[in-house]
Amino acid sequence: MVDRTDRREVLPIPDRPRVGLVTYDAKDPDTAFPPIEPLLPPAGAPNVLVVLLDDVGYGASSAFGGPVHTPTAERLQRDGLTYNRFHTTALCAPTRAALLSGRNHHSVGMGMITETATSAPGSSGLRPNTKAALPMTLKLNGYSTAQFGKCHEVPPWQTSPVGPFDAWPTGGGGFEHFYGFIGGENNQYYPALYEGVTPVEADRTPEEGYHLTEDLADRTIDWVRTQKSLAPDKPFFVYFAPGATHAPHHVPREWADKYAGRFADGWDAQRESIFAQQKQRGVVPGDADLTARPDAIPAWDEMDEALRPVLERQMEVYAGFLEHTDFHVGRVIDAIESLGALENTLVYYIIGDNGASAEGTVNGAFNEMANFNGMAAIETPEFMAAAKDKLGTPEAYNHYSVGWAWAMCAPFQWTKQVASHWGGTRNGTIVHWPAGIRSKGETRSQFTHVIDVAATVLEAAGLPEPTFVNGVQQAPIEGTSMVYSFDDADAPERHDLQYFEMAGNRGIYFRGWSAVTRHSTPWLPNEVLPALDDDVWELYDGTTDWTQAHDLAAEMPEKLTALQRLWLIEAVKYNVLPIDDRRFERMNATIAGRPQLVSGNTQVLFPGMKRLSENSVLDIKNRSFSVTAAIQTPADRSTSGVIVAQGGRFGGWALYVDEGRARFIYNLLGMTEFVTEATEALSPGSHQVRAEFAYDGGGLAKGGNVTLYYDGRVVGDGRVETTQPMIFSADETTDIGDDYGMPVSADYPDPSRFNGRIEVVQIDVGEDDHSHLIDPEEVIRVAISRQ
Repeated sequence: MVDRTDRREVLPIPDRPRVGLVTYDAKDPDTAFPPIEPLLPPAGAPNVLVVLLDDVGYGASSAFGGPVHTPTAERLQRDGLTYNRFHTTALCAPTRAALLSGRNHHSVGMGMITETATSAPGSSGLRPNTKAALPMTLKLNGYSTAQFGKCHEVPPWQTSPVGPFDAWPTGGGGFEHFYGFIGGENNQYYPALYEGVTPVEADRTPEEGYHLTEDLADRTIDWVRTQKSLAPDKPFFVYFAPGATHAPHHVPREWADKYAGRFADGWDAQRESIFAQQKQRGVVPGDADLTARPDAIPAWDEMDEALRPVLERQMEVYAGFLEHTDFHVGRVIDAIESLGALENTLVYYIIGDNGASAEGTVNGAFNEMANFNGMAAIETPEFMAAAKDKLGTPEAYNHYSVGWAWAMCAPFQWTKQVASHWGGTRNGTIVHWPAGIRSKGETRSQFTHVIDVAATVLEAAGLPEPTFVNGVQQAPIEGTSMVYSFDDADAPERHDLQYFEMAGNRGIYFRGWSAVTRHSTPWLPNEVLPALDDDVWELYDGTTDWTQAHDLAAEMPEKLTALQRLWLIEAVKYNVLPIDDRRFERMNATIAGRPQLVSGNTQVLFPGMKRLSENSVLDIKNRSFSVTAAIQTPADRSTSGVIVAQGGRFGGWALYVDEGRARFIYNLLGMTEFVTEATEALSPGSHQVRAEFAYDGGGLAKGGNVTLYYDGRVVGDGRVETTQPMIFSADETTDIGDDYGMPVSADYPDPSRFNGRIEVVQIDVGEDDHSHLIDPEEVIRVAISRQ
């Protein structure tokens, strides 16, 4: 076999048979074959570590002038490069899809989020096979590849245990190893985790010190050590994407307490302080102006005085969460350095996949599931004050106020989801590569974008962009390598044209100028959206107005028109059209034109099935339903354990047995539990246990009567006064035979695993479905807020 490594445009690199003398006897002196050599990238190709944090605004990290201490980021800055004009897409899944493919998010079908996918190419939720992921290209060139943390690029109809796994990291994603979660967010104390495509459970409880970010760092360190021990000549590509700092903001109390009292002056003053520090650090030009607060965001002084201590604590918890995350990124960096590998490791530390999240509403949230269910009014100021000290702990599922999100995006306008303005799309980024970058501690101000990462990695590794991958001809990478800027601060920027679009919020950057229009506001679900042609465009000259503070649209209408036309050209080129600001329609799979995993009025589940996402199970909300289990009870002991459970401590339901008696529990947002218990114990043998819920009707979130049956005989009745109309959980799941993650009820028997035998569980839903009454604005808000 001849050397395959000189033909890398076609992947996998074709094997070419040796042509020449073949002897009859292996002992013949003329017998000669070249030795088998492992596939490796070109000599000197670096290891690559891409760190992508979640929901961090430009002004949060101390590395970019923010109030949150991030020593790892600052350490990498000192020996690396700070990019202060690096951009994302304004939303999670689109940014991640763009990062891993080197293409614009609409080019790879991720115009928004997978839960709102349509049949339009730019929003299908499916990456075309003509646009292979960077990890696949690297793997086929001899890299070891691994991902740790968040993956929200899997379409909801592919998230079940039967796949297909084309969009999973270890499927078509190109990663040889994956440990993390599928979805937009996760409980940091009780996460739903996968190793490869197999659900796994955390090895400790939060009482034993468990936290997801630490776990992900541990797994990353173990994998890197193993890889360098067993294949030291192979470089690695590691994608470390913790769920932090997406809500829920979970962090051990001692980290939050570091910031006690630090935010008493409120978000307006905090933003002024950040801006001054940004100028001092040189990450914002000295002549830049601080943008004004939008009318949609209240001033700190306008907030209820009784609520302000809670708002302070929300920010203290978030700050602790971000510092805690940076600490564990530092552990990964330290581990690579201890192996002698940091010198030739290209590190991208991207501090946020979009701007800070404004999805916590004006008051913030103790349990964001209340917001998602349109029940935020339950969390009164009095309730929030009483629960303040629980923020950040396993007892809360908290998010901070819109005002803090806006402040953490200083000095720019707006926040996450608003792709038109830099507050939604500009994220501080640090590049560190001692062996490949001579410059140290310098700032680079060329315009760059997340799609540039793939092109940069390939150039740094000496690898060509593939023309064929797995037999499919490839479309060109759309990003621009950043290598040209590594040792030349004054190099003219090469990525000088970039469109932005998210839910109708759109913008265009071209050679210093930007034209933008904001179409919608993230935290106003009932906002009346204007016609697209009625959107008001703004114009900014980035050569003199770094922060987009001075709108020149009225003064330079011809320039604005030219940029609007350019946006339209780019939109056509990259599948942005048609612009889709629909809400309810995009949540309806039939109207949107995407597959639906579960349909009909009956679903049968079997023992051993677990970690089924909410999209994988019939929707029992706002309607009557029943759950029937065929079980075999033990003869030698009292029957106990969970038969079926959906959701978790912050909302859900379960059918279980305790001391022989069946119970049905409905947990309303972690605030109230409605329990119906059978009046008698199950006898040994085969039984059908059934719980029927008769919905009151008359609208959403209504209550209903519960009836329990053994073998068709009534054995108990009860009442659920209120139900959750929209969602039980963003991360908890449906399980058969136990309740994994954070349990629906704290009153389960111990152990909670069912001690008999489950033959089958059947869920039936009634025809009295009231879901059509859900406000379409609320539907889309819930979906996007889970990013």
